[in-house]
Order: sequence, then C-alpha cells, then structure tokens
Amino acid sequence: MARSTGLLALALAVGLGGVVEAAETVRGEVTNLPLPRYVSMKSAKGNVRRGPSLSHRIDWVYRQRDLPLKVTAEYGHWRRVEDRDGQGGWVHYALLSGTRTALVEAEEAPLRRRPDADADALAIARRGVVARIDECAPDWCRLSKDGHSGWARKSALWGVEADEIIE
Repeated sequence: MARSTGLLALALAVGLGGVVEAAETVRGEVTNLPLPRYVSMKSAKGNVRRGPSLSHRIDWVYRQRDLPLKVTAEYGHWRRVEDRDGQGGWVHYALLSGTRTALVEAEEAPLRRRPDADADALAIARRGVVARIDECAPDWCRLSKDGHSGWARKSALWGVEADEIIE
C-alpha cells in the first residue's frame, strides 16, 4: 500500500446498505460480507451452539427478536456471533436478519429531533431498549421504536461501530 508523508492511506469504498468501510476489510468466505459486522435476530428464539452444526451442544438460547449481534465468523450456513456482553456461539443463518438494530446501553438515551445535543428530546429510550437503526452520522444514530423516532448519541448504543456511517 502506498505511503503518503508517512501516513498509511486507506481507500474508502461504499459497502452494502450504504455503510462506508475500509478497502482492507476482512470478508467472510461464505457471504463475502465484512467481518465483523452487525446483524439482528430475525426470530424471537434462537439456539446458540458450541459449534457450526446441529450436532453441537446448545449452550443457551437468545429470546429477543431484533437483538443486535456481531458476526465474527462464517462456516457454511452458520454464523459465529457475539452479543453485547461478548458471549456468543454459532447460530444458523436463517435466524439472523441484515436489519440493523441497536441496544441502548446508557441509563437513558434521549431521542432528539436533530443530531444535536441542544435539539428537543422527542422521547427517552431506557437501558436495554432495542431499536431499529434508520441511519447513522459520525456521532449520532437515528432510531425507531414503537412509533417513536429520533437521534441518539452513538456512544449510548451497542450495535454500531464508533466510526460507522449508515445511510
């Protein structure tokens, strides 16, 4: 890779879903999608297995539809995922969705009219709320949940990288 005044130059490319990613992104061997990447639970119940097959033991069960998860590996029809606590295992791809969601980690996350700390708060999302991500700017994400929507600080969320832009 070319060096310019001692700095490593990174070419940017627009990926699927309007997400901007570095050109050197690691890609899954099965899907050719970036790794790691965020997805959500399509189902309200999903077995998490010790390995990538039905013969592997079920370690636990996710029981929340739309829960954001980070895909860290792929093997056939299986995806290794992690939750916000770093716990994970293998989940069948049919239980996952490309719909982006975020988990509120802050005690409260005001949903604001604009991506600005001084903008009016339209609603308050409390810790543990899972909401759909509509878009993300450098420091803010527009979320939707139960008919409410607004901009929340990205730092209050799990399910989106700090430098990730979603259009």
